[in-house]
This record gives sequence, C-alpha cells and structure tokens, in this order.
Amino acid sequence: MDKEEINDKAKEEKNKKADEIIELKKQIESQKVQIEETEDRLKRVAAEFDNYKKRNTKERDGMYNSLVADIIANFLPVIDNLEKAVETETKDEEYKKGIELVLKQFKDVLTARGVVEIEAVGKTFDPELHEAVSSIQDETKGEKEIVQEYRKGYMIGNKVIRHSMVIVAN
Repeated sequence: MDKEEINDKAKEEKNKKADEIIELKKQIESQKVQIEETEDRLKRVAAEFDNYKKRNTKERDGMYNSLVADIIANFLPVIDNLEKAVETETKDEEYKKGIELVLKQFKDVLTARGVVEIEAVGKTFDPELHEAVSSIQDETKGEKEIVQEYRKGYMIGNKVIRHSMVIVAN
C-alpha cells in the first residue's frame, strides 16, 4: 500500500466517522423532540388529573351539603318549637333549663355539620337569603332593612337550607 491509498483509506474512515456522528446527532435531536412531546403530554395529563380531582371534590362536597341540608331541613321545625318553648314563661325553672340544654345540643350538632343561622334583623334584605312576608314604613330604618324575623333561616356552605322569614322596612 502506498501513501496515497493510506490517505484515501484514512479519509474514507474519517468520512464514515463524520457520517456516523451526523447520524447520531440526528438521532439525539429526534429523541429530544420525542422527550419534549412526552413531557408535554405528561404535563397535560397531570393538569387534567388535577382538574378532575378538584371537580370531583367540589361535586362530592356539593352532594354532601345537599344531603345534610335535606336532613337538617326536617329537623328545623323541631328547633323552632324548642326555641318557642324556651321563650315561654314557666314556673318550673329546671324544666326550662332542660329545654334550653336540648336546644343547645341541637344547635351544636348543626354547627358541627357546618350549618349556620342566616343573620337577619338589622341587615339589608337579600332575596337569596330572606323571604319577606311583610313590609312597613319606618323613617328611622334604612332602605330594605330587616326589622323583624318571624322564622330563622339556615344555610350550609353557600346553600340555603331555609330562608329567613322577615319584615322589611321601607
């Protein structure tokens, strides 16, 4: 083999190696694109799963609040009657204390379940929370101010279980 043949073989080897390097670089670029696409899909799936969990939690909480609200609504007349019994004059103070304790126990159960009374007297009338059964003219009161409450209203979370029955001024 002469020098020229050796140089040709060396060039040929160099060209082969250069072609291999170019091919490897193409493969690397192709794999980078695939990795980026896979990462993008993974991020999308993770975001979709997170949205699903949030939606599922919201639906579950809404369903729970609806069920609790339905059950509590059945007990509200009992609570109303207990409140009337507490307000009634009696000579037997021990009996009255017993009624007060039962009423307190009922209210504690409601509070533990996230049920709150709707504030009414002195507040501005809100048709989503209150039911106006009458209105009066009173210049000492503000526009649509609630002056009396006939029946207490209750809500759980943002859901009204029962609207407050009220008298509105002006």
